[in-house]
Amino acid sequence: MKKMSKLEAVLWNIALPGFSQLLIGQFFKGAFFVVLEIIINVCSHFNAAIIFSFLGEIDRAIEVTNFQWLMFYPCLYMFAMWDAYRTAMPEDEQLSYLPFVFAAYTITVGLMLSTRLRLFGILFGPVFLPMIFLLVGLLIGFTLRFILLKVRRNQTDIAR
Repeated sequence: MKKMSKLEAVLWNIALPGFSQLLIGQFFKGAFFVVLEIIINVCSHFNAAIIFSFLGEIDRAIEVTNFQWLMFYPCLYMFAMWDAYRTAMPEDEQLSYLPFVFAAYTITVGLMLSTRLRLFGILFGPVFLPMIFLLVGLLIGFTLRFILLKVRRNQTDIAR
């Protein structure tokens, strides 16, 4: 089984959920993630929303999106990334899931708000607003992880 770095694992899963798992020989899990991604992508019309968004046609992106299906995407995407990261990380690494979990939450919230929320007067829509909310989730997750690890270290130091 091929060993890959944490960064490589995350980057392959950004390309398509399940790629990292396939590359390290977890064929069933990788194929499962890929198939789920394709089903959600097709049923939500996400590729059309991406195209319209990049063309600046945010209203059309909103119009074509099936939000009931697209709501599954953030959790699948972030879980597949977390699973790949977890496989590549050292065993003693703690609380690494927090940025992934909070990113999944905030991307989902961003998706729910994407038809109405304007930032600086701009409607970012179902592709770009969740990406902005991803940054918020990562910031919350990394900050919380930092604080909790610091508290744990201080408690360990006090116990000595």
